[in-house]
Amino acid sequence: MTKQSINQKFSNWILIGLASVGLLLAGCAPSDLPTISPKEAAAMFSEQKAIIVDVREDNEWNEGHIAGAIHIPLAQVASRLSELTQYKDSNVVVQCRSGKRSAKAASTLQAAGFTKVYNLTGGIIAWDKDGLKTTK
Repeated sequence: MTKQSINQKFSNWILIGLASVGLLLAGCAPSDLPTISPKEAAAMFSEQKAIIVDVREDNEWNEGHIAGAIHIPLAQVASRLSELTQYKDSNVVVQCRSGKRSAKAASTLQAAGFTKVYNLTGGIIAWDKDGLKTTK
């Protein structure tokens, strides 16, 4: 094998790897999904201009959550949409631990016709980091 063919194979593997990473990232955070910072979400929520839907698992919820948030684990969002129907045209902030699961849930809500859905940037981790209150 020549040095040139080895370099070409190596270059091909790098391109395949970069393309794979790009596809994974595109699947995790839809580009048309609006995001909102914890402080913006807290202000909207406290002024009753938004609801918050927490899509973390029960054990995560029990460790601490935003008081007044609606708890629907990600795996149950599609089957429990009827619980949120009254908020279809309201501001809905979806949050999880870091923002990845909530992006999936937010996309599900958008597909179901919810018009003002936001993914909480950084999830509950960012909420806590900003010094915002949680409860148990």
